[in-house]
Amino acid sequence: MKVKICGITNIDDALSAAELGADALGFIFVKSSPRHINPSAARKIIQALPPFVITVGVVADMAYNDVLEIIDQTSIGCVQFHGDETPKQIVKYPVPVYKSFRVDSSFNPEILRRYKGSAYLLDTKTSGELGGTGQTFNWEIVVKAKEYGRIILAGGLTPENIIEAVRTVQPYAVDVNSGVEESPGKKDRTKIKLLFKQLTQVINI
Repeated sequence: MKVKICGITNIDDALSAAELGADALGFIFVKSSPRHINPSAARKIIQALPPFVITVGVVADMAYNDVLEIIDQTSIGCVQFHGDETPKQIVKYPVPVYKSFRVDSSFNPEILRRYKGSAYLLDTKTSGELGGTGQTFNWEIVVKAKEYGRIILAGGLTPENIIEAVRTVQPYAVDVNSGVEESPGKKDRTKIKLLFKQLTQVINI
């Protein structure tokens, strides 16, 4: 199972997360996010990372050429579409892409059939927010969603609930953001370390 630490805004947090075991780091290019980072700042961090760490650019409802420009400016390794993109907007890019979906009690996993990508991220649906709210959803929904492809579990994951989440869902990957922070955009090394310690109880990493 893979682990992504999202909402990276500075080099210290990036290197710390990579050192402690993160397979992927997420950089949010959505201006309304409190964890927003501009492409030039993200590029400097990415250039300082050790090998074998995947970098993910998070975008929302962004034009095709603007996404291409971010890929070119940052050398990002993967793109996560986190808005209301239609299947036609998840088209061919020079890097792997995947779509996120906001989940509540009315979520129908069959919508995943319509989207092509390397995986699907499921996050908590919260009114007025795209993500990073620290709230969880009913993980049993994700078990059904696994029929349609690789599932990345997100939404309110913390060192305290990560074991239950992984045991319930057995996802392809987990995406952790606010659950390992001191404040929005500033990660807590102790919390990240505890997260990986907890994960060793349920997976081999």
